[in-house]
Amino acid sequence: MTETRGYHHGDLRRVLLAAAIEVIEESGPGAVSLRDLARRTGVSHAAPAHHFGDKAGLLTALAVEGFGLLAEALEGAGDDLLAAGVAYVDFAVRHRAHFEVMFRRDLYHWDAPEARAARDRSGAALHSGVARLPAGRATAADPQGDAMAAWSIVHGFATLWLAGVLPPRVGDDPRAAAGAVIHRLFAV
Repeated sequence: MTETRGYHHGDLRRVLLAAAIEVIEESGPGAVSLRDLARRTGVSHAAPAHHFGDKAGLLTALAVEGFGLLAEALEGAGDDLLAAGVAYVDFAVRHRAHFEVMFRRDLYHWDAPEARAARDRSGAALHSGVARLPAGRATAADPQGDAMAAWSIVHGFATLWLAGVLPPRVGDDPRAAAGAVIHRLFAV
């Protein structure tokens, strides 16, 4: 029995997502096309559409995967909000393609149930870290505001790092640089 051209990879869905990550790392999310992914992976032009429907479907899968990875990183930081902030920046640097898609609601099916669930999980991990701030550090009257402030700080730092616009004095280690910045903001 011969293998069909569209399914010789074993896990074509994973292969297509990996190819999309490569494209995004090379040229950004706007450069992703199902036709190009089919060419890159050596499958029929119909194969990516079979798995994802369209480009937005593929990017939805990538965003869902990214939010899952982010939630794992934040949950792995334990009770330390500083460690969670560093984990957030580390995630953005190590998973740049995911990060570039995850917060762009114009790129994927933002309201898809799996996308909402994945965003909710990562959001819950961030809120959990804020809830564990020592007494007097968080404003009990506005825990949502505290979570928004924490997210804004780490997301902003990650975005500036990835854009390469931070001054040279921050160094070349994103984890150390993020830790220093976040520590300044949360230090007593």
